[in-house]
Amino acid sequence: MRFSDGFLSEIRDRVPISAVIGQRVTWDRKKTNAPKGDYWACCPFHGEKSPSFHCEDRKGRYHCFGCGVSGDHFRFLTELDGMSFPEAVERIAEMAGVPMPARDAHEERRERERASLHDVMGLATKFFEDRLQSADGAKARAYLRDRGLTPATQQSFRLGFAPDSRNALKEHLASKGVEKAQMEACGLTVFEDVPVSFDRFRDRIMFPIPDSRGRIIAFGGRAMSADAPAKYLNSPETELFHKGNVLYNFARARKALQKGGAVIAVEGYMDVIALAQAGFENAVAPLGTALTENQLELLWRMSGEPVLCFDGDKAGLKAAYRAADMVLPLVAPGHTARFALLPEGKDPDDLVKAEGPEAFRAVLQAARPLADLVWMRETSGGEFETPERRAELEKTLRELTSRIKDESVRFHYQQEMRNRVQSFFGSQRGRQQGGERGGGKGSFNKGGGQWGKGGSGVQAGRLAVSESLQRSAMVKRAGGILPLRETCLVVALVNHPALIDENFDHVDRLDLSNAELRQLHSVLIDAMAHHEANNREQVMGAIGRAGCSEIWERAVALVRKARQWTALEDAALEDARDAFAQTLHLHRSARTLHKELKQAEAALATDPTDENYRHLVEIQAQFHDVQATEALIEGFGVSSGRSGRN
Repeated sequence: MRFSDGFLSEIRDRVPISAVIGQRVTWDRKKTNAPKGDYWACCPFHGEKSPSFHCEDRKGRYHCFGCGVSGDHFRFLTELDGMSFPEAVERIAEMAGVPMPARDAHEERRERERASLHDVMGLATKFFEDRLQSADGAKARAYLRDRGLTPATQQSFRLGFAPDSRNALKEHLASKGVEKAQMEACGLTVFEDVPVSFDRFRDRIMFPIPDSRGRIIAFGGRAMSADAPAKYLNSPETELFHKGNVLYNFARARKALQKGGAVIAVEGYMDVIALAQAGFENAVAPLGTALTENQLELLWRMSGEPVLCFDGDKAGLKAAYRAADMVLPLVAPGHTARFALLPEGKDPDDLVKAEGPEAFRAVLQAARPLADLVWMRETSGGEFETPERRAELEKTLRELTSRIKDESVRFHYQQEMRNRVQSFFGSQRGRQQGGERGGGKGSFNKGGGQWGKGGSGVQAGRLAVSESLQRSAMVKRAGGILPLRETCLVVALVNHPALIDENFDHVDRLDLSNAELRQLHSVLIDAMAHHEANNREQVMGAIGRAGCSEIWERAVALVRKARQWTALEDAALEDARDAFAQTLHLHRSARTLHKELKQAEAALATDPTDENYRHLVEIQAQFHDVQATEALIEGFGVSSGRSGRN
């Protein structure tokens, strides 16, 4: 039987191709980057010992660089398993949870009608483009020029203009043979208390909205007149367009992500276009509504950790909180989100126009994890000076994290929130014992506690902050002191990339407490996955392209100041290898003991038994032993007389 293109696209989009192929191959752990949907394996079509078979979820395609086979979900099943095409379609539909279509002449006719509607939308797009360049569009062209959009950008996004006429588009389409019913089905004409339809979009700058294949399925119109009832007007729901399932600029952003990075979700058309002109081609936007679950799935299809960007005002913060509530139940391993707020009073368009791309890049680098946003919302401006209020906070956090559907992620979120609560209330008690008044207030304006400001030196996200500090924290890049041991590990890996391959399993799962070092670590793993970590020069290039050069320079300066010469570029590989192994062992031991210490403290606080107390003392003793050993080894570079090599 013949399957409609819409049905095949739907089931392909619902099932990552890695889920199909992963049933028949074992993914290579070193080359695979699962959060980015990038997988490698030994080819199942020919015998080989090294993985040259590549599968990419973003494209929904596979390709073997050894034997040259390539294809999509269906071709993999037909060529490897010998299935017929209908059998392959049935298998993918079953995985997608979509029922197989019955043979239906009516549905086939609808498919032909949808194709004709795409043609109508193409004609309308061309009409609007032409009118923008005509005398009618002079005012619209001036507006776009004042907004800083170049003619090349306008042409790239196919911007247009709907003239202030009730019949201009309608008459143009009729002259091309388009029927009245087709215009209405596309949402291009409308009735308003009169028997004759007229143009829906009048005196508006037009933004064509493409689907995942680049075909125009709807329009957004920005009013030129200040008296218009609605500043922005979208097409209605049609056979082609369901706004909760569409992201503006999806197809272009997905293509741009082939170069790497994460998808950025902003609030409007102009933000997307301004960012693309500034070099951020991986931006998308919902269509005049809050982000939906279907749109979140589209984001995750492009990137495992999209950045959700909101305007830096109270409305933007509330929108961020609403998005967090929607995302939280759906998070899973490799599927989460980060949140960024712009400087107050600025949207992405304003920011890149006034301060350039670097200002927006800094906003992206300061994006915070979902857990931080949830913690901020529940503690900002709060007063927790009574046991009842502290218990209420714990209850709220418990209820929020219990919504997470994935069992493993739910466990880690609950553990994380317990640790934060324990640290938070412990910090309050410490200040009260030190004689400070009013220590129960959650705003902590006196004690530091801003994310990126240093001050108290407390780990980011552990303290409640005031609403004004929230916004500044979300838009200012985190600074502070880099931890020496973690810095030595990362600097050694960059200067001696051979260590990455030798210790890949440990490096891939390296647990770093510092956000900036995690950025460098992410660059390393990305470079390794794309075969760009064969030597130091390649890694340094990747660091520069990722905008992490300033972090790298501070890391190297710290290592030099501490005279940890084995991590530096001119150290012999043998020396670097020995020192790295020692440091890695200490780091892993310390991180494990640190987590066990936090768990023991929490257990004693909730259940103060002799057994829990003895366990806490035991963990503390082990932790102090590791710290003492670390101090001895960190002094080795100086005491051995070899520090002059830096």
